[in-house]
Amino acid sequence: MVELVWLIPALPLAGFAILLVAGPRLGEPRAGWLATAASAGSFLLTLITFAGLLGLESVSKGGAGGRGGREDVSTLFEWMPIGGLKVDAALLVDPLSMTMALFVTGVGTLIHLYSVGYMGGDPKYSKFFLYLNLFLFSMLMLVLGENLVVTFLGWEGVGTCSYLLISFWHERPTAATAGKKAFVTNRIGDFGFMIATFLLWTTLGTVSYAGIAEASGGLATGTATAVSLLLLLAAAGKSAQLPLYVWLPDAMEGPTPVSAMVHAATMVTAGVYLLVRLNPVLTDEALLVIAIVGAATALFAALAAVAQHDIKKVLAYSTVSQLGYMFLAIGSKAYVAAIFHVVTHAFFKGLLFLGSGSVIHGLGDEQDMRRMGALRAVMPITAVTFIVGWLAIAGVPPLSGFWSKDEILLAAWEQSDIGPLLWAVGLVTALLTAYYMSRQTFLVFFGGQRWDDGAHPHESPPTMTLPLVLLAGAAAIGGVMNLPLVKDWLVLEHFLEPVLAHPHHFSSGTGTKLLLALIAVVAALGGIAFAIRAWLQARIPADRLEPALLENVFYVDSTISNFVGGPGTKAFEAAATADRRFVDGAVNGVARLVQMLGQAVRPLQSGYLRHYASGVAVGAIILVIWLALRGAA
Repeated sequence: MVELVWLIPALPLAGFAILLVAGPRLGEPRAGWLATAASAGSFLLTLITFAGLLGLESVSKGGAGGRGGREDVSTLFEWMPIGGLKVDAALLVDPLSMTMALFVTGVGTLIHLYSVGYMGGDPKYSKFFLYLNLFLFSMLMLVLGENLVVTFLGWEGVGTCSYLLISFWHERPTAATAGKKAFVTNRIGDFGFMIATFLLWTTLGTVSYAGIAEASGGLATGTATAVSLLLLLAAAGKSAQLPLYVWLPDAMEGPTPVSAMVHAATMVTAGVYLLVRLNPVLTDEALLVIAIVGAATALFAALAAVAQHDIKKVLAYSTVSQLGYMFLAIGSKAYVAAIFHVVTHAFFKGLLFLGSGSVIHGLGDEQDMRRMGALRAVMPITAVTFIVGWLAIAGVPPLSGFWSKDEILLAAWEQSDIGPLLWAVGLVTALLTAYYMSRQTFLVFFGGQRWDDGAHPHESPPTMTLPLVLLAGAAAIGGVMNLPLVKDWLVLEHFLEPVLAHPHHFSSGTGTKLLLALIAVVAALGGIAFAIRAWLQARIPADRLEPALLENVFYVDSTISNFVGGPGTKAFEAAATADRRFVDGAVNGVARLVQMLGQAVRPLQSGYLRHYASGVAVGAIILVIWLALRGAA
């Protein structure tokens, strides 16, 4: 059944092609249902392929991590047979690619279904689903690619689709600007991806993941560290790590399903996937840098989230923070914990974004939490499901977020040297996460009514509430996937282990594990208790002034914008002037000199035979005279 893998990305691509040709004629809601059917079919085929993978015998030397395990490569055609470079358009079925494909297609399908209702009445209804199907196809090519070149095809595809979807309502200047910011920022990460690919090819002679894993031991330490840091640059661009996070908070300018698709099911997980996929080449020095970047990003974004008023912007900075946790896990060599958190985060963050979209839909496009409150009575399904997502991301057991976040904190603690410091940063971030998510929940669903008298909040239609219910269930019980409650090889840790060059095994004793877990739970409950005290009991005014430093996110974005719009623009203009005057001037000067020399010798090429014969005669006479003079001498 694994041979059906090519159909997984083919169905969304077919949906895109049909909507490209007939989308306007299909109209609303048929265009939406077609795109949703393509996504659902892709999810069904992923399940079938997953079942086929489980039926494969464990190979002796397979696995992209070089440790052996179930895998299958499906070659579609020979793509680039150029000299020594031979790249196939091939798809890889292994535990990591299937784990990613399952939640990408599963959560992606729920987002498609949600969009059928959310985008109702939009004049560009069919175009939205056309882009959404293309987005899903691109992400599937990224995670299913057998080599770096196929992955890069999907990598660039999700970047393009993010631009198209973030700026979908391009009539709004903020949306157009946000789309351009996402596109430009991600190009910085693309530079890292390409240079790392070139280095691996020139040193190892292959871009295949299996080939890289097998030959990675031959990499010089300096080269491997350079590749690792370039991969970090690539991942930081896609997964919004410091300092390249600036595009992700602005991505909320697109329709809310886009925010859910970007933040939960696609794109931002691409950087985490890339680092885990290429774990055999990551050096200890680079891993330390990755851990520090992740911890710093997690804390930075959590501090920013506590002072935001826009319901989606709180969740946007929360995503940046949670991605920091994933990078902290990778830097701690806890690759399984990183993927575990990717999956659980897809459940609860997809739920929270879609829940916020339901609120926005019910309140007539209102996004300011200061104008909400008491919505649980009029939007009960949205409220209950959102509360599940809140408790999951806050790390309250036994919901899914507790299990994945606890593993990351434990892995950070076990690191040598600065492990306790990284753990402390992660713990403070967990406390802040519980606080700002509690603040958001209380401002939106509890307290007094603050919406305008003309607003008539109401529950969303079933096409929107059904995905909320399903995602709430996944967010509640998703943690079981890494608990030893089922067959040993179905536990995520053991399932993914063959793909990892150096699987991480926790060394702490049971007592230490329980103590650290208890501290994490106390931190989460402490954050919730503080929010209850501040926003429900003390009744802090919803419109109170937040610390300007946090509300303006330490002025990082504004500083960059001011630089680019001021000194940066002048510097670019000066560089362009220098290019025109000196570089182009030098090139054009050489061209003019050649032209002048050509014009000077042009008369010699008259085309008349008598001129050439005369020239030969004159030359012969000169040669005879020269020889005679030499003989006389």
